[in-house]
Amino acid sequence: MAMSLDPVEALDRIAFLLERSLAPTYRVRAFRTAIDVLAELSPEEIRQRADTGTLESLKGIGPKTAQVVREALAGQAPAYLEKLEREEGVPPPLGDGERLRALLRGDCHLHSDWSDGGSPIEEMGRTAARLGHEWAVLTDHSPRLTVARGLTADRLRDQLTVIEELNATWAPFRLLTGIECDILDDGSLDQDPDLLDLLDVVVVSVHSKLRMDARSMTRRMVAAVRNPLSDVLGHCTGRLLVGREPRGGGGGRGGRGGGKARPESEFDADAVFAACAETGTAVEINSRPERLDPPRRLLRQAVAAGALFSIDTDAHAPGQLDWQIHGCARAEECGVPAERVVTTWPVDQLLAWSRERALPSA
Repeated sequence: MAMSLDPVEALDRIAFLLERSLAPTYRVRAFRTAIDVLAELSPEEIRQRADTGTLESLKGIGPKTAQVVREALAGQAPAYLEKLEREEGVPPPLGDGERLRALLRGDCHLHSDWSDGGSPIEEMGRTAARLGHEWAVLTDHSPRLTVARGLTADRLRDQLTVIEELNATWAPFRLLTGIECDILDDGSLDQDPDLLDLLDVVVVSVHSKLRMDARSMTRRMVAAVRNPLSDVLGHCTGRLLVGREPRGGGGGRGGRGGGKARPESEFDADAVFAACAETGTAVEINSRPERLDPPRRLLRQAVAAGALFSIDTDAHAPGQLDWQIHGCARAEECGVPAERVVTTWPVDQLLAWSRERALPSA
């Protein structure tokens, strides 16, 4: 790899590759913390400390991150970065999903450290833009999901202000406002309807009572899908897989704490997908390696039902924004038409759909 990286760029690339590979959170945090520490120092002080061996005396800089800084300052390729580039930097030599991935313009599902994500809003947005997205939707959790620090109405309003300020500096990239809203037991949504109406995109997901009986779960999901404020049905079965496969395979929870499998929720998929097709609510193709939801058989049912789709990462860290290829590979395998994937649409068409259910012309 060409090594014109400065120390911060090298640390950031390492963190990105670790996030993409689902490395444990503590490993990623070491490099993200080091970046924050260096941001407070002048280039002269960084170099002086590297020369005198005092980088490690700074809180938040350890032996491994200090070594990366010293090697980068010396114009060398940091050995740890080279190792990660060999192991994680080059995608597998597979063509699956590449055609559809090239058509994507955005991502409708990502999280920041305002809820259970690991990075600030600005870092998530800048990474999405760097990956080539024209737009992305910030969808932190709704208040009921307290384990994920779900946003109260007041916190969500504060977040809207932050997004507006960031967008003033980001053109042409645009970060859209959104939420991942819990579907409550009766199918209602876990946030003030007037506030949901202000958002650009609302992803609705089941996070509780996933083992509810099939008839009740079907009623619950259909009610949510039919809500005019709902735009995307997130990870519809709620399953979690164990183990890892390349492109389109399974995955472990990694830094987000899992390893336990969780079976699919039971519901009448024909009824749910028919409601999605009728209302124009997109079925999410969740690209997280440990979700890959819906399973292939249900994805084919949703195609046959005539539903729209949203290929999303459900990213909780910047490196995870590079996961859409997993969803694209499965979409191609299951015959999802590209024109029915809302994440291939320009932002104006996406907003016309989310606000008025207007669809792009053929």
